[in-house]
Amino acid sequence: MAWYQTHIRLEPRPRGFHLITNELTAALPGLARFKIGLAHFFIQHTSASLCVNENADPDVRGDLERWFDRAIPDGAEYFQHTAEGEDDMTAHVKSVVLGASVSVPIRDGRLALGTWQGIYLGEHRDRGGARTVVVTLNGEER
Repeated sequence: MAWYQTHIRLEPRPRGFHLITNELTAALPGLARFKIGLAHFFIQHTSASLCVNENADPDVRGDLERWFDRAIPDGAEYFQHTAEGEDDMTAHVKSVVLGASVSVPIRDGRLALGTWQGIYLGEHRDRGGARTVVVTLNGEER
């Protein structure tokens, strides 16, 4: 059983959902050495999230953002934690709902995502800044 771990720094992005599958895999040359295994992606932030969803139609990402903005509005009167602005607590709630990590099977040196699946970064702040993802690969080498 082999293990590999690294950190991937993602450049700042605007609020929204961003397809980052290719960016992650490009930063993982060690992925190719695994015959079978598991890739675990963990974002080290409380105001951003990771999830798996549609990788083809960008309308899905826009629809998700619009739904989350309506379901969890900035500046809601019931939020007390607003130290960093109206989007502060909103971002934390969205992160809790979506989660900080995803696990994807590895098959023959590649992520075994479905045909229409990709990994999203959910950026829930207007100015969230750079984000760091810890990636841990575990499995049987080729």
